[in-house]
Amino acid sequence: MITMTDKNDNIKSTGDAAILELIGSYIKQQRLDQNKSQIVLAREAGISRSTLNEFEKGSRSNTLTLIQLLRALDKLSILNIFKVEQQISPIKLAEIEISKRKRASKSKITKTKKSEW
Repeated sequence: MITMTDKNDNIKSTGDAAILELIGSYIKQQRLDQNKSQIVLAREAGISRSTLNEFEKGSRSNTLTLIQLLRALDKLSILNIFKVEQQISPIKLAEIEISKRKRASKSKITKTKKSEW
């Protein structure tokens, strides 16, 4: 039985060329799932068919090409994993909570000068 940890360990021990082939296989499978030919996907991505062919084989890669292909396949959302979101530390969060107003204070009535009119 293969667990998630085993899959993570497998990718760690996989060579760069094999990872490129894995990415190429993913793109190819998405293309086939959407019933698109290489010519159609290449045109939609703004690349040549030969570039797509080499990308799918894992023999040629480029981050820009990957982005173009994911956009054409409507799969850009998989890149959300790279999004860095600012996180507040628990200590800072506690400080913010403490500094929040707990109740309203009495309003201060200021005396105004009586108009001479």
